[in-house]
Amino acid sequence: MRRIAEAWVDGFRRVLHVPAVVIGVLVVTVLAAMPLTLAMRDALQAELGRSMAAADLAEGFHLEHWQELQVRLDGVGNAFQPQLMGFATTLDNVSDFLDADMPMAPVALAVAVYLGVWIFLTGGILDRYARQRPTRSIGFFSACGVFFFRFLRLAMIAGAAYWWLFTSLHGWLFDGWMDRITADLAVERTEFYWRTLMYVIFAAALALVNVWVDYAKIRAVVEDRRSIIGALVAAFGFIVRHPGQVLGLYALNTLTFLVVIAMWAAVAPEAGGLGASMWWGLMAGQVYVLVRLVLKLQFLASQTALFQAALAHAAYTAVPAPEWPESPAAELIPHA
Repeated sequence: MRRIAEAWVDGFRRVLHVPAVVIGVLVVTVLAAMPLTLAMRDALQAELGRSMAAADLAEGFHLEHWQELQVRLDGVGNAFQPQLMGFATTLDNVSDFLDADMPMAPVALAVAVYLGVWIFLTGGILDRYARQRPTRSIGFFSACGVFFFRFLRLAMIAGAAYWWLFTSLHGWLFDGWMDRITADLAVERTEFYWRTLMYVIFAAALALVNVWVDYAKIRAVVEDRRSIIGALVAAFGFIVRHPGQVLGLYALNTLTFLVVIAMWAAVAPEAGGLGASMWWGLMAGQVYVLVRLVLKLQFLASQTALFQAALAHAAYTAVPAPEWPESPAAELIPHA
């Protein structure tokens, strides 16, 4: 338990000591969302303009206007739903994810591009968190380039695993087992309990795959493994030898994420409002996105800390001996 807590705290320390990574990831996230945001803005502006409907929607929720918009809008505009506002967005995203609902084509394309950028950056991020010392831009992006194609191969393997979970396991749980169990039930509450159990099983399977892939990335970077299959095998061995620590840390990180979700639910702005309330809603949403990104990085940093502590990779993280021109001895050299 002590090692889990130390890795959790060390993960936050490693993330917060490298604010450039947090800022860079935030910029990438904003840039990935910008094309869809602008496309939706243009669609709404073309449909609503300066009409009374636009003023009504800006002030609050109006069912008739929403229904009219859904009939007339197409493409990205169809994503302009009531659940797009405040905490409803979070609930809708979680529901779509667990129900294996695919996003519309423009959103799916943006997500694919975003994941591609993440695959590129992950090698540099893990390398920086593992070394715990400045690597400068050239060192960071060199690590990104070194591990990009390795992680691309890993992404293909992980993608196949996730595809099986969402197509086969999800269908078997909800369309097969769930239908057979609840076919003769007359109490809706009992059906809700069974559906909740299916969600728990499915989420647990997703978490196990996610943990396995994360430690494969960490072993690939920390030990400079070229073989992704070897990294997966080594990661599986590490998880089997330290199941309590690995799953305990993942559970603690997940609990932290759920606490943030609960806090966001308490302060998330409601739909509608102009002036100061509009800007407050915008700022609150951006702070929530920033905190989520920090937690995403903390997952990687804390797992790296746990792995290094368990296998005592001290030589990798040790600060190297000073060399020219970084050596303090350079200050003793007389200048002409």
